[in-house]
Amino acid sequence: MKKIGIIVAVLAILGGIVFYFTSSSINLNELTLYGNVEIRQVTLGFQVPGKILTMTKEEGDYVKKGEVIAELNDSDYKSSLEKASALVKQTAAISKEATAKYVKNAPLCKQNVLAQQDFDTLLRNKDKAEADFQAAVASEKLAINQLSYTKIYAPDDGIITTRIQEPGAIVSAGQGIYTICKNKPMWVRAYVNEPDLGNIKYGMKVKVFTDTINPKTQKLREYEGQIGYISPVAEFTPKTVQSTDQRANLVYKIRVYIDNIDDFLRQGMPTTIKVNLKSL
Repeated sequence: MKKIGIIVAVLAILGGIVFYFTSSSINLNELTLYGNVEIRQVTLGFQVPGKILTMTKEEGDYVKKGEVIAELNDSDYKSSLEKASALVKQTAAISKEATAKYVKNAPLCKQNVLAQQDFDTLLRNKDKAEADFQAAVASEKLAINQLSYTKIYAPDDGIITTRIQEPGAIVSAGQGIYTICKNKPMWVRAYVNEPDLGNIKYGMKVKVFTDTINPKTQKLREYEGQIGYISPVAEFTPKTVQSTDQRANLVYKIRVYIDNIDDFLRQGMPTTIKVNLKSL
């Protein structure tokens, strides 16, 4: 009886193993990874100091590339430009006069009518006047640039995620005014276990699913993507990343770039990545 019981137990265990591998949802031809959506963020600020005059965007607003989203009080910068432009005209006139004197008197030196010392003085005056004119032109260009720096232009299409300052605030050059999440590129950060590393490669097509049900299809929202980065360095599984294996295992970080980006993907959103291993 004991032998029969042992045989029955062994058969039951074997049957359970067979049932597990035949009925389990695990697909040996597919690698499943878990990750989070990441978007590039840019902190924008003025290139010159001043008092904020206007801020046209609120948190959550969409912006278009090249759109003006903030301005400084530019009265001082306009005055500086006017002064620089006037100096250009003044030095241009002086340079023109000094050059004319030099050209007029240069032949007299060859004829020994004009002393060499006087000729050298005319040459120095011409060179100095020309240098003063060039310096004035450079100052005018700087003033033009500084006036243009009193406006912040959106560097790319995106969404305002943080409005850091308010109109009336006095800010320094480079101080943050807005934070923008760019629409593109958008990728999913995920981690691959070391044993699975040999089954993925750059450019490999994958499917990405979010946890959101699409009301039109009644299925999880699905996106197309491709593996665009594989870390050459192993690391321990981050605590914030869920893994089916032990967290102490070594993993490699990858990036899956989304091809068909839409308005439903958000920073930090959890995703599931399906890699078809038959495509190798």
